[in-house]
Amino acid sequence: MTLISPGKRNTQEDQRGISTMALSVWNYCVPLAIIIAACLVNTARCQAVQAENVTVLEGGTAQISCRLQNYDGSIVVIQNPRRQTLFFNGTRALKDDRFQMVLFTQRLVRITLTNVSVSDEGGYFCQLYTDATHHQVATLSVSVPPETPTVEVKQEAVEGGEAELTCVSPRSKPATTLRWMHNGREIPGVVSQQDNGKTFSVSSTIRIPVERKDNGAALNCEAIHPALSGQKRVRHYRLDVYFAPTVRIVSPTGILREGDSLSLTCSITGNPLPRDILWSKINDTLPERAEISGPTLQISRLSQSHNGTYLCQAQNNFGRAADHYTLLVYENVSVTTMAPTTSPIQPTSTPTSHFLDPKDPSAVVETHSAVPYAVIGGVLALLVFTVICVLIVTIWCSVRQKGSYLTHEASGLDEHGEVQEAFLNGNDASQGKKEYLL
Repeated sequence: MTLISPGKRNTQEDQRGISTMALSVWNYCVPLAIIIAACLVNTARCQAVQAENVTVLEGGTAQISCRLQNYDGSIVVIQNPRRQTLFFNGTRALKDDRFQMVLFTQRLVRITLTNVSVSDEGGYFCQLYTDATHHQVATLSVSVPPETPTVEVKQEAVEGGEAELTCVSPRSKPATTLRWMHNGREIPGVVSQQDNGKTFSVSSTIRIPVERKDNGAALNCEAIHPALSGQKRVRHYRLDVYFAPTVRIVSPTGILREGDSLSLTCSITGNPLPRDILWSKINDTLPERAEISGPTLQISRLSQSHNGTYLCQAQNNFGRAADHYTLLVYENVSVTTMAPTTSPIQPTSTPTSHFLDPKDPSAVVETHSAVPYAVIGGVLALLVFTVICVLIVTIWCSVRQKGSYLTHEASGLDEHGEVQEAFLNGNDASQGKKEYLL
């Protein structure tokens, strides 16, 4: 037994393959050359047929053409990929109304196929029967553009978690290209492809972290395919993020007094939005005058018995929240005007105003001004301080005036003594007076 090295064995196999290829080319080219030569010698008897390949969109219309050369009236047969005869010299042979013979001349035979489907794909035979049978195959290719893709939610988006979304294009040929987009930026996805015979289904899955602020974010799944001529099929999707509710009570501003009305509104956010809102009063029941209308609590004609803490609660499948409001109703302060009496001391009253009731113009309504205790105390303190200051000034002025009177009285006695002494001494009284005046 002779051993052959691997390198030598490969060389022999290559030589054997080359020889086989050369023999195949020889066997194909020599008869073709003989036919061509015969055609050149006698073109009148040389007939040939040519077929054109066709590509059409599914649902469209395909035109299958067979071109004839030097046709002399021989038999022309057109067959489908299953080798069933469709037309025999222009006569229908297969009962399929989708096929129509539209042209039959000495140079061109053309049929049409409407409502094309992928099952119609394959080679259509154009055969010319003469002394030797000539045939050519027209290959029909059907392109299936994708429909608008769909979005499937594999995992619900919950605040603080992840959302898993899958974009699906169930049928296309060739396989479509899917991509996820958000605000003009592509989100990489995991792509899978399945062969369904002559069509393909494609899916692209993404997993993205989500927060409350992502609720309602716009995502797009785009399908790109050669049959769309540069266009895209886009599925728009709004991200739905679930989160627990938040509650805030919107309350009025200012001081509430007896007789006023109170309106509290419970402002709630959440996904899903809570439908049931619970109003309550801590350590007590709601007042009889309390009315609840949706998220609003209203209490008319407030009194101090309504004081307390009111609570608004809401919940959904993902959590619960509450907010409270403390009500403090102040007592009204009003002084009624009293009728005049003969007493020298009249009671002090607050200014009273009168106005006409719009419902009854003949009725006069008397209103009293309500002055807070702090204002009354301040006014009284100011009055007391003013009185004390006046008393101090009065006493001081009185003391000052009495001292001045005693001084002038003493001065008058001295003057009288000097005049008397001048009279006794015989001096002129006027001179003494003059000196006194000086």
